[in-house]
Amino acid sequence: MYFYELHEGDDDLYSDALLTHEQEFTAEEFFELVQEARRRVQDTFEEDTLVEAIARELERTHEFTYISDGLLVAAVNVSRIEDENFVADILGDDEDADDDEDEDEDDGEALEGELRSLIVDLDRERPN
Repeated sequence: MYFYELHEGDDDLYSDALLTHEQEFTAEEFFELVQEARRRVQDTFEEDTLVEAIARELERTHEFTYISDGLLVAAVNVSRIEDENFVADILGDDEDADDDEDEDEDDGEALEGELRSLIVDLDRERPN
């Protein structure tokens, strides 16, 4: 199994995608496959990011496997502090998500959908 990575950067925002394939490609060969996929999807993708769209296209057309969060079976938080080690919730796990939703609703803090981060530069000196 060989591993490949895509990076997309826009100033301070970055998105990565990890892919696997049974065949080994040189960096130049992988680059060409990515470029072909990018040209096909760059104006029409429905995913949240261009790298996700390219990863899905490589999966569809060249039998790569896109290692997305949807493939996660388990996630564990690890720390040197014993009490901070635990099995983490995985978004999209229907049974656990339903249980968590009920708990959140009781607290009045129900979360909907997927969580995302956004970094924004603000100009605090507005003209009068």
